[in-house]
Amino acid sequence: MINFTNVNKVWPNGKHVLRNINLKIEDGEFVAVIGLSGAGKTTLLKTINGINKISSGEILISWNNNEEYNLSKIKNKKLRQLRNKIGLMSQEYNNLEKQTVLTNVLNSRISKVNFWRSLLGIFSKKDKEIALRSLEKLNLLDYAYIRAENLSGGQQQRIALARTLSQEPQLIIADEPVSALDPILANQVIKDFQNVNKSDKITIILNIHHVELAQKYASRIIGLKDGKIIFDGKPQQLTKKILKEVYGDNY
Repeated sequence: MINFTNVNKVWPNGKHVLRNINLKIEDGEFVAVIGLSGAGKTTLLKTINGINKISSGEILISWNNNEEYNLSKIKNKKLRQLRNKIGLMSQEYNNLEKQTVLTNVLNSRISKVNFWRSLLGIFSKKDKEIALRSLEKLNLLDYAYIRAENLSGGQQQRIALARTLSQEPQLIIADEPVSALDPILANQVIKDFQNVNKSDKITIILNIHHVELAQKYASRIIGLKDGKIIFDGKPQQLTKKILKEVYGDNY
C-alpha cells in the first residue's frame, strides 16, 4: 500500500533527517514508530501525506482499486485527493470546545458538502449518521450533544479519532496521539486505535513514546535512530538489546 524506496529528507540547514528509508507497509497493518525525539519519526509520517516533501527517492501509495499516487510527482488536485483519503491526528485534540461533540465530528465532513452547506454548517442525514456511528464505536454517543469542553483529555482525543473516522479514510497517521495523556487514558486511546484497525480494516501508522503500548497493541514496530530504520518487525521481536540500540543510554 505504501512503498518507500531510498527516501531521503534533508532540511535547508543541511540536517539529514531521513536516511535511505526503504519500507513497505501493507493494507490493514497497525504500525507503531518508536525512537528518540529528533529521530525522524514525525518527518517520516508527514512525508506520507506530502506535508514534508522528500529530497530524494520515491514514495508510492496505492489503494485497493489500483489508484496510485507518487508523492514525488503529484500536486494540487491530485494531492488534495490523496489527503482526503488520509486521516491526520496529532497530540493536540484540535476540538472546538464551545461546539458540541457531534458538531466537532461533523466538521470532518465539510469537504464533502457544497460550499453553501459548509458555510452554514448544514449537514445531510447521511453525514450525521456517519458521525453518530463514529461516536458509537468509541463509546461517545451519550456525549453527542454535550460541548467538547466538558469532556476529559482522553475523551477529547477520542472525539478527534471519531472526527477522523467520519472522514472515511483509508489510512490514519497519528503523531504522538497520547503523549499528553496519563498512562490509563493513553492505554485506552491506543486500544481504540487497535479496535478501529481491526473492525474497519483501516491502516494505522502512529508515532509513540510509550514502547509498552506499541508492544501491546501494534502488529508491527519500526525503530528509528538518526533518520535510519534500525528495527522493523513484530512486537515480540523487540528485545531489550534492540531497544538499547534505538534509545541508547536513554533506555
